[in-house]
Amino acid sequence: MKELGEGSLFDILLNPRGIESTTWKAKKIVVSRDAIFYEDSYWNWEKNDVQKNDLRSISEELIITKDAENGETSDWFDLACTTDADEVIKTKSLASVYERYNLVFAEPRSFDDAAKVPEWIDSMNSEISATEKNGTWFLTDLPSGKHAIGVKWVCRTKFNPDGIAFKNKARLVIKGYAQIGGVNYGDTFAPVARLDTIKLLIAIAGQLGWNVFHLDVKSAFLNGELEEDIYICQPEGFVVPGKEHQVYKLKRALYGLKQAPRAWYYRIDSYLQKLGFQRCINEATLYLKKDKNAYLLVISLYVDDLLVMGSNDKTVLEFKLSMQKEFEMSDLGLMSYFLGMKINQSKVSIFISQNKYALDVLKKFKLESCKGVDSPLPSNLKLSKNDGEKLCDPSTFRSIFESLLYMTATRPDLMFPATLLSRFLISPTDVHLGVAKRVLRYVKSTLGEGLNYLKMDNVVLTGYFDSDWAGSLDDMKSTSLYVFNLGSGAICWSSKKQQVMAQSTTEVEYIIAASVANQAIWLRNLLSDLGFKQESAIVLLCDNKSAIAIAENPVQHGRTKHINVKFHAIREAEKIH
Repeated sequence: MKELGEGSLFDILLNPRGIESTTWKAKKIVVSRDAIFYEDSYWNWEKNDVQKNDLRSISEELIITKDAENGETSDWFDLACTTDADEVIKTKSLASVYERYNLVFAEPRSFDDAAKVPEWIDSMNSEISATEKNGTWFLTDLPSGKHAIGVKWVCRTKFNPDGIAFKNKARLVIKGYAQIGGVNYGDTFAPVARLDTIKLLIAIAGQLGWNVFHLDVKSAFLNGELEEDIYICQPEGFVVPGKEHQVYKLKRALYGLKQAPRAWYYRIDSYLQKLGFQRCINEATLYLKKDKNAYLLVISLYVDDLLVMGSNDKTVLEFKLSMQKEFEMSDLGLMSYFLGMKINQSKVSIFISQNKYALDVLKKFKLESCKGVDSPLPSNLKLSKNDGEKLCDPSTFRSIFESLLYMTATRPDLMFPATLLSRFLISPTDVHLGVAKRVLRYVKSTLGEGLNYLKMDNVVLTGYFDSDWAGSLDDMKSTSLYVFNLGSGAICWSSKKQQVMAQSTTEVEYIIAASVANQAIWLRNLLSDLGFKQESAIVLLCDNKSAIAIAENPVQHGRTKHINVKFHAIREAEKIH
């Protein structure tokens, strides 16, 4: 074997043909250098020498430092060091692992994937058993001229508020896109409770010291009675032997059926009215009942979830028992987690927040370790659609906006930043993305923020509203904001860009006053239905004296002649007490 000199390696790199002529054709292997890596050593630049280190002590120091930063005490167990790879070097509690890391749970995409896991098979068996127990369908031959709709299995992993998976849920879903309007379905809409209504009820419960309970109807859509003749194929894995050619005719609704929500609403609505409840005129999903002892019982319906609260715990318990006799229910006890909101109930207050959701959003965009800021937006920020360079992939910006918009359920301070970013969804730029990430940095510094409803004697509603003037640089339109407080906490808020161009700050404030008055009237009527009638007029606070004067004095015709008639509704609303 030919030995290469000191400069031979560079000669080979600069002249590859030279090595081709000497070694490749000769079919020889030339070893130019051997490298040995010392994992337990490092180069000390101060001493200009190789130094040994103890990797074990360094790793322990890093662990202690990391736990100290998080305010935690390390629960690592140090075992004897060994070179045997089969022995456990360090262990950590499973709960701590769940808290520190996002685990990816594989959800099967098809029945063949789910059939390989016993837990998913058990979940599908439970779903079929519940369907048959409820009398949802029966086997029959498909009539001529009729079409059988396909079905599929949808598998999802359910999580606790702390992010730990607690249940595998398999649903049998109809391929509703194959239905034909007017042939096998009619009305599809079913009302659900507004978030404003839910927060209003939580505020009342907090101020009066009531408990809010959470009931979940298992397979709720299976209870809806169907009027149409609908046939479906037998589900995968559960085809009846010897009757493969037959189909199921539905007596009750299934998930995925277009009219399923409407059928379930009719079913629960008729049952609640049978129990003596009255449906609220101002909220179709709110039911009220007063017994002979004048105890009030309130039910709020959100698809298959029921929020139950009342002035007497015995009355609430009796209602739970009656519901469990009629439907297959899960009594989740005191409401603690609902629609992504975490609810902490105590004797003196109710606190709601979206701490877990906000943390998940930060992890999603890799900002969980970012430095927080004190405000969501810089002062005097003005954004235009022409700022910066267009984003090649706007999906990240849009995803941040969607996350922020959902966080506004409990965060009124995020309402204006979210609606400001919504103006640039079509063609966002790098500047808009930077502003969106700044809002997330503000979320990082305010993870513990939420709404706290303290126990108080009186339920008093108060409204606040304000506007900027020509705040949008692109069309010079103004932005209006309002918030309503019930006692100690806010229950509803809004931030919208006005549809018309105002000519003065007075006109801007006067225009928003009309929409605020409409919201105040709705809240007033809702409180009246709940038995908390506002004896005095609702106070709406505004910082523009001219707008107040125009609202109170209809004689000022010259200044307001050009304002649309619909905005003068505030003058009529002012007379309502």
